[in-house]
Amino acid sequence: MTHHEAVENIRVALETLQSRKVRSGLTILGIVIGVTSVIAVASIIDGLNSLVQERVSRLGSNTLFLTRIPATQGPGRLPYKVRIRKYLQDDDAQYLEECCPAVAYATVFANRIDFGDNADELTYGNQHLQRFILRGTQPNYGRALPLFDVETGRFISDFDEEHARNVIVIGQSIADSLFPHVDPLGRQVRLNGRWYEVIGLFQADQGLFASFGVNQFACIPMSTFRKNFPEIKERFIAVAGRDGFTMQAVKDQVEDAMRRRRRVPHSGDDDFEIADPNFLSSLWGQLTGALVLLTGIISSIGLLVGGIGVMNIMLISVTERTSEIGVRKAVGARKNDIRLQFLTEAVTLSGIGGIVGIVMGGLIAWIVRVAIPEVPATVSIVWIALGVTISVGIGLFFGFYPANRAANLDPIECLRYE
Repeated sequence: MTHHEAVENIRVALETLQSRKVRSGLTILGIVIGVTSVIAVASIIDGLNSLVQERVSRLGSNTLFLTRIPATQGPGRLPYKVRIRKYLQDDDAQYLEECCPAVAYATVFANRIDFGDNADELTYGNQHLQRFILRGTQPNYGRALPLFDVETGRFISDFDEEHARNVIVIGQSIADSLFPHVDPLGRQVRLNGRWYEVIGLFQADQGLFASFGVNQFACIPMSTFRKNFPEIKERFIAVAGRDGFTMQAVKDQVEDAMRRRRRVPHSGDDDFEIADPNFLSSLWGQLTGALVLLTGIISSIGLLVGGIGVMNIMLISVTERTSEIGVRKAVGARKNDIRLQFLTEAVTLSGIGGIVGIVMGGLIAWIVRVAIPEVPATVSIVWIALGVTISVGIGLFFGFYPANRAANLDPIECLRYE
């Protein structure tokens, strides 16, 4: 097919579709829905993936986390032998630093999260706050987790830890609630009735998917936490790897050292858990996998309906234009010419549906990006190309049978058709 013939076929196809606007619009509706679903969901998931990866990098790309039980599960869901594991100890971090050449530093931390009747309370003057997470940390905590970077002031020092000082570093939301009009640094706040000096303010972090972020954290020295909350035994350890060692090497050394320290038998299972920030990516991948599957099913149904609609309207078109086909064959049109003409019409019809679907999918992605700025949903060239490929493929697949049927019509019977 020459360039002139292709242009002529497209012109005829557009004129044919324009003469039947309503029927053509209803036919491509399924394609529009299918392509819109693919483009919108893919764009949003790409944006969310970028958000999750950025979050993982801020947690510390070379940091491991030691816990007594799996980090993503609660104690009530675990087997008994897991729930009775020994707690991690405060001096486990120092032991790892001394025994593992691949470990740059290790730091212990602990949480107190209680939003019930015994909730922690921070007060300053007439302002008070209860919904926050209190965490005991050591000086190296901020180095192990870049997410907890101090914007103004300073973090907990070795002197604060050694002397169990009543100092506190707070998140932006806590500062906004307690100090709406004054600088929080150097102010004295009450934490459960005890005076603490505010020494630092964390960088703003809203959290991931409306969960608690750094904005809702208040950190005090681990020694102070241990003194004031002796009933909390659960400990966590963040381990930062040394430059020149792979994460696997760091993990192997930490695992071996902890097994020796906790006297785990050679053939026994670990009685602790080791995770890296990528577990968030893995968990997110599982969630998005289910979402992609569901979207794929919905999109496939829409595209199938659209494809059947394209086939139906093309069969009707063949019937309505039987006489025209006979005339064209009588003046010398070959089977391939007739076939290409109807295939071009089918592809044009589905292609228009694909373009509308891409535009609508992009519009949805833009609305999401405006409504939720932290989710950078964007339509990439890859997904645009996929939308075009899908729509053109539907036109070719579902348009071939009508086109072939038109090409094989007998010209004499066509001329007799009324």
